[in-house]
Amino acid sequence: MPRRELVQKILALKAERGAVILAHNYQPPEIQDVADRLGDSLDLSRFSASASERVIVFCGVHFMAETAAILAPEKTVLLPDPSAGCPMADMMSAEALGALKQKHPDAVVVTYVNSTAEVKAETDVCCTSANAVAVVRSVPAGRPVIFGPDKYLGGWVKKQTDRRMIVWNGWCPTHQKIFPEQIEQLRKIHLDAVVMVHPEVNPAVAEIADVVLGTGGMLRYVKESAATTFIVGTEIGMVYRLKKKFPDRQFVAASKHALCPNMKKITLEKVVSALERLEPAITVAPDVAGRARAAIQRMVEIG
Repeated sequence: MPRRELVQKILALKAERGAVILAHNYQPPEIQDVADRLGDSLDLSRFSASASERVIVFCGVHFMAETAAILAPEKTVLLPDPSAGCPMADMMSAEALGALKQKHPDAVVVTYVNSTAEVKAETDVCCTSANAVAVVRSVPAGRPVIFGPDKYLGGWVKKQTDRRMIVWNGWCPTHQKIFPEQIEQLRKIHLDAVVMVHPEVNPAVAEIADVVLGTGGMLRYVKESAATTFIVGTEIGMVYRLKKKFPDRQFVAASKHALCPNMKKITLEKVVSALERLEPAITVAPDVAGRARAAIQRMVEIG
């Protein structure tokens, strides 16, 4: 079916089902274009909790749809491709986290939202890349922090806060495809460019960047900046989002290889199918959801 017809069908089905389409900043351009709401994990978590629609079509990866289902248990949350997972989230299990908590009984568990519902249920407070520093700073002084699953975000937060942290050994494969040499080469071409990188990158990349920001922070930074050219060190879907929002600026991907295959699994055809069948629906067991919800709500409150 031609793209135009697919979009028209999505609009009709959305109205029929009373649905809203949420999409992460890393989604393919055609998905970003059809979304009602674009954002980072924190933005979309907040919106999920307050959405008036009875059906949420979440164009992202599995842990994001799980978060929406936890925050809005009365709604139907659809993930157009349930195989869209997150390798980093899979690097941390609830059982292993529980064992680490036993070794450090006085620690406060801060878990990146890029984690499974079961891990969130073992967590004191979740965070996103946007508010990780604020969340760790909210932990009472003197208490250690167990942070996971991303060791690079954790290391960056530790450097910003100077807190005692026990950091999990997880990482994002996509962000590890961005190298310092690529940044330096692009700087020689774009002499006045500002280098923005995500805190999930390798520390050697963060060290040479001008600013380290989550995707929501990148949008705010560009809006307030006088610069006209930006080198963007995160998943390449963010470049499309920035170009569309700021057509008068130039955005250059730090690496064309920084592409998340799971984020690109969502297609217009799959969105149509999800709205037609109201499947695949993402659900979380009530006991897990209840414990995870408290950690996510603390994250949203800190902002």
